[in-house]
Amino acid sequence: MYEPIRTKSVHSTMAGAPSDYPHRSREEELDIQLAGHLSALLAITDELRVLTPSADLDTAAERLAAEIGRLRGGRAPLRAAPAAVGDPAPLHARAHALAGRALVVAASRADTAAAILAAERMDAHTPAHTPAPAGRKKNRKKLSAAR
Repeated sequence: MYEPIRTKSVHSTMAGAPSDYPHRSREEELDIQLAGHLSALLAITDELRVLTPSADLDTAAERLAAEIGRLRGGRAPLRAAPAAVGDPAPLHARAHALAGRALVVAASRADTAAAILAAERMDAHTPAHTPAPAGRKKNRKKLSAAR
């Protein structure tokens, strides 16, 4: 009733053939992704160090560079000369977002050291870009009046 298939399946011919391009493992891909997020976070940290110099940012930059070097097999990250001017709040917001992305990738690859570093950087940038809740003083007055 049906005519038999005369050509070989694409899947069977590809199964034994060597690949034309190199494949990376999931762990290698996650290493590359995490190193990229941490490199972007390092660049923002360097920008913030120009705008608001502090020992905390210097230490964070050193730790980020060491972690990137570990992920890249000992190669130190490239660092550009920062030229930031203006308000540091947008940079803090971006650093917070990048640290969050790095935390997600570090958690998915079960890298405790990178996850701790990313979480610390998220905490460091949270108060800098999160505005105070509106109406806090009013609520405090209402609470004290109710007592």
